[in-house]
Amino acid sequence: MTAPLVFITGASSGIGQALAARYRAAGWRVALVARRAAEIEAWCRTQGWPEASFAVYAADVRDVESITAAGRACLERQGLPEVVIANAGISVGMDSAEFEDLETMRSTLETNVLGMAASFQPFIKQMRERRSGTLVGIASVAAIRGLPGHGAYCASKAAVVSYCESLRGECRPFGVKVLTVVPGYVATPLTARNSYSMPFLLTPEAFADRAFGAVRAGASYRVIPWQMGVVAKLMRVLPNPLFDRLFAGRGRKKRASE
Repeated sequence: MTAPLVFITGASSGIGQALAARYRAAGWRVALVARRAAEIEAWCRTQGWPEASFAVYAADVRDVESITAAGRACLERQGLPEVVIANAGISVGMDSAEFEDLETMRSTLETNVLGMAASFQPFIKQMRERRSGTLVGIASVAAIRGLPGHGAYCASKAAVVSYCESLRGECRPFGVKVLTVVPGYVATPLTARNSYSMPFLLTPEAFADRAFGAVRAGASYRVIPWQMGVVAKLMRVLPNPLFDRLFAGRGRKKRASE
C-alpha cells in the first residue's frame, strides 16, 4: 500500500494497457478504468499481479457521473494517485455534409475533451491540498493542423492541448504538474483501420516507456516520438495553399457508417 498509485482511463487495450504494464513493471500500484472492466480485470490476473497492486473500475468517460464516480471510488479504495492519465479517446472520420456525422462530432468531443476533464476532476482539489501530483492528458499530433475527413478528431485533440495548457496554469501555484503528451502514430485498434501511411509508427510498449519517462522527468509537453514533433512544426508553418495541395489526395479515416 506504500507504492505510488497511477490512475489510467481507457486501460482495456492499446496505449492504456501498455501504460498499465509499464507502471506495474516500475513497482507502482494501478487503478484502471474501462467500459469493459471484466476484460481488463482478467488481463491483470493473467499478468500475475498481486491482488493489492491493482483495481479496476467500470466507467464510460462520456458519462460524467460514471467517470467521476470511478475517481471517487479510487480515492476511497486505493487513495490519492500520484499520477492521473486521461488516455481514453475515440477517433472516427466525419463528413460535415452528412447530418448523422454531427453525432460523431458530439461523441468525439464528449469522449476526448469532456471525458478528460471529468477524469481529472475528482483528484484536483486533493492534489492541490497535498501540493503534489501529475495530471497527464493524451493529445495527438492531429491537434497541430486540421486534416480532411478528421474534423472531429483534430478539433478534439486541439482542444485537449489548449485545455491542458489552461489547467497547467491553474495547478502550477499548488505544486501540481500537468503534462500534455502528443503521440504520433501508435499501433493500436484506433489506427489499425487507417488506409494511409503512418510514419514513425511505434508499438504501444515503446510509446508507454517514453511517456513514463516524460512523467518522471517532470515535462509539461512531450511529442512522442520526437521525429513527429519535427514533422508537426513543419506542418504548422506551411502556407495554406501548400498544405492543402500536400493533403489533397491523402486517405481519410472511415466514417462511423462505413
